Amino acid sequence: MINRRDFIKTTAAASLAATLPTACSKADAQPMKPNILYIFSDQWRHSDHGYAGNSDVITPHIDRLASESVNFTHAVSGIPVCCPHRATLITGKYPLTHGLYLNDLSLATDHRSIAHCLNDDGYETGWIGKWHIDGQGRENFTPPERRQGFKYWRTLECTHDYNKSPYYGDSPEKKYWPEYDAIAQTKDAQGYLERHAQSGSDSPFGLFISWGPPHAPYQTAPEKYHKLYADKNITLRKNVPEDEREEAIKTYKGYYAHMTALDDCLGDLLKTLEETGLAENTIVVYTSDHGDMLHSRGAMKKQQPWDESLRVPFLLRWPEALKNQAREISMPLDTPDIMPSLLGLAGVSIPEEVQGIDRSAEILGRKEPDAKHAALIQCPAPFGQWSRDRGGREYRGVRTTRYTYCRDLKGPWLLYDNETDSFQMDNLVNKPSHATLQKKLDDRLNQLLEQTRDEFLSGPELVTRSGYVVNPKNETVDYNIPFNPANITKSPLA
Repeated sequence: MINRRDFIKTTAAASLAATLPTACSKADAQPMKPNILYIFSDQWRHSDHGYAGNSDVITPHIDRLASESVNFTHAVSGIPVCCPHRATLITGKYPLTHGLYLNDLSLATDHRSIAHCLNDDGYETGWIGKWHIDGQGRENFTPPERRQGFKYWRTLECTHDYNKSPYYGDSPEKKYWPEYDAIAQTKDAQGYLERHAQSGSDSPFGLFISWGPPHAPYQTAPEKYHKLYADKNITLRKNVPEDEREEAIKTYKGYYAHMTALDDCLGDLLKTLEETGLAENTIVVYTSDHGDMLHSRGAMKKQQPWDESLRVPFLLRWPEALKNQAREISMPLDTPDIMPSLLGLAGVSIPEEVQGIDRSAEILGRKEPDAKHAALIQCPAPFGQWSRDRGGREYRGVRTTRYTYCRDLKGPWLLYDNETDSFQMDNLVNKPSHATLQKKLDDRLNQLLEQTRDEFLSGPELVTRSGYVVNPKNETVDYNIPFNPANITKSPLA
């Protein structure tokens, strides 16, 4: 995008030179590249953390991390579902550009991913855990040429059987994590960190850890974590219908048990960073791919435009550059922005075709966040639990710090003032009292649609143009049909 490129050309080099730590033992005294440890879970919504105000869930390690981090308090998953988020994360492109706007699709190998960029700049890269962008079958082997540049590989396309969880390394031999997979994956990541520290390598690392929990099934965390919540009083969100409250309490307890297990995992990773001496110059990101409605509005899962589905945690700690000075940034951060922001912080060149915005200057405190920024939110083709026959609908919208506005194919659909209505129970759309605000937000949405070359087609038309073959319930696709973005967009962002 133009703003990102202008910023890179005019300020990035000076900004990074002033903030990256210096390797004083080297004659040229070049800045040392930071390591990147990117940790994210599947389906953990923003509201369910101690630091975010939830006093029921037990997350002491994440809460500590928040006290040391830049906290994007209004980070969103612009298309809140697994495959689209992951493909957007590693390419910095919107889903209608990279083509994964449904689950179980295969990301083309001609994108320049964050791993390619890091590899070319001397990084060692790796991915541990859930992948879910290869689209060749959820338990099939992903060969090196389809790993989007990641080198170290302990990964499976997708499973939610967390206690009998398969994975692959470099060979097609299927292996199994020896315990609850997030714990085993964390131990593998700790081994990676220890080996890196012991090797004395001058190469920085970019390691991504992708946990499957707290995604359903909600009752499968280790028993010791369930016991923490067995007799605990649970506070439900106010928009959970009365007739679902008893079931919701059971769901919350299982969801929270997964969360506390993951919190311990994160604590173990942070401890290993400290013990190995890697913590100071390692960028640690903690986030999630999307949220979960979890009985709010009588709904479950994701894809939907409400905050339970849409908003995610996003904490970034880098002690060497940020000196553990915790700050909150309320400007929305959308998924396409993550890749260019990490590359910007690392001083690595950002590909011209990237559509997200580099937010490294805001993270480093060298640029004021844009208080008027709006993130683009969307569901191009509803499927699965949000399929059209289950009430799902196509939408495009904007999420600002304060407001949510959405259109469906028929016109304006939702408008919430999230500051006065945090549970989004009062839809203000088409009310005369908010006509000026609605027009302003609609104009902003139109600008974003124009910038991203989005014609806002119906889901069936979009799927047809893409060449995908989808079953009648929009739940599976033909894995072997290549995506051609020229069929559905005029061009990538200029």
